Amino acid sequence: MQQPVVAPPAAPAAPATPPVLRITTGDGGPTAIYRAQVAMRKELGDQLERLQSTRRELASSLNDGDLGAAARTGIEARIATTDARIAAMDKQIADADAAVARAAGIPGAVVEEPPPMFIDRPGPPEEAFVIGGLFIVCAILPISIAFARRIWRRSAAAVASLPQELMDRLTRLDQAVDAIAVEVERVGEGQRFMTRVLAEKPGAAAALGAAAEQQRERR
Repeated sequence: MQQPVVAPPAAPAAPATPPVLRITTGDGGPTAIYRAQVAMRKELGDQLERLQSTRRELASSLNDGDLGAAARTGIEARIATTDARIAAMDKQIADADAAVARAAGIPGAVVEEPPPMFIDRPGPPEEAFVIGGLFIVCAILPISIAFARRIWRRSAAAVASLPQELMDRLTRLDQAVDAIAVEVERVGEGQRFMTRVLAEKPGAAAALGAAAEQQRERR
């Protein structure tokens, strides 16, 4: 009996190479050509970032333990296709970098834009702040100084307008305090003298004690 012939599995199709971007500049000058090459390089970079993001998502889903064999095989095939596209995109980016370098080498291609002379910012212009500062210095500051001097004069007049009777009483009180201070100093000096005498001559203390006892007996 003739055995059935099993056909070999078909080889996986090679990933399609992404088309190369070409920019038609028409009759533009060197600056237009340079800007077109830069724009193409930027677009290729954005596409590469999207492919890399897709590659990371596929690799993350491949680590899921609940995947079946068929799903895992499909994800692996998509990863292989994405890797091929990333490799092709890297080559296109390298070619675009070389094209940008060649376009920049043309005289007059790279034109530096002058910085803006006026910065559009919200709010009043700077002249308003300058005028406001001058107004404060020339008008408000002298008024403030005059008002402060007026307050000082009022306080000095209030102090000088005390009645004469009160001033005399304050003078007498000052003299009385001075006299009390002198008397207190004298009493303190006498106490210090007696303490020194009693400390140097113990017999004098006994004599003073006997004299005090005799005075009490006489009373």
